[in-house]
Amino acid sequence: MVQPVIGTLRAGRRAFLRWVAALGGGLVALLAGVPALRAFLSPGVRRAAAATWIKVGEADLFEPDVPTKVDFVETVTDAWVENRILRSVWVYTDDGENFTVYSGRCTHLGCSYGFDKDKGLFRCPCHEGVFSLKTGEVLAGPPPRSLDRLETKMQDGILFAAYRDFRVGVPERIPV
Repeated sequence: MVQPVIGTLRAGRRAFLRWVAALGGGLVALLAGVPALRAFLSPGVRRAAAATWIKVGEADLFEPDVPTKVDFVETVTDAWVENRILRSVWVYTDDGENFTVYSGRCTHLGCSYGFDKDKGLFRCPCHEGVFSLKTGEVLAGPPPRSLDRLETKMQDGILFAAYRDFRVGVPERIPV
């Protein structure tokens, strides 16, 4: 009589321990698997960051037919790390009323470009990309598209631009 009871207790204890081990293993797999799955799938559903409206300057201070480079600092937060990044835009106006603001990054590889005063063109020193001053169109070199124009607005005589980065090296203008 004692023998069958002991056998039943052992079988019950083993089943219980198997059940606890399976539950613990499942819980560990879930705790490790959900973040890993989220990290693996998130690039496919990531939304582009919203544009940041930056104060470019007083509209009266921009000379017609002379492009002006405006530098600003953007604070970027990645998890708990906060970085300050120096960004730039180029402002151009024909008449002092209608403004064109270009991102300061070349569309080829993201290098900073400058203005060639002698020829009246934007030039990227990295791979000899050349852009039109008035339209931002590619005139020479490897850039796949024209300069990225930014949305602008005027408020109380101050020019603002909606700054955002775009993917470089591709013909489409894709916000990142």
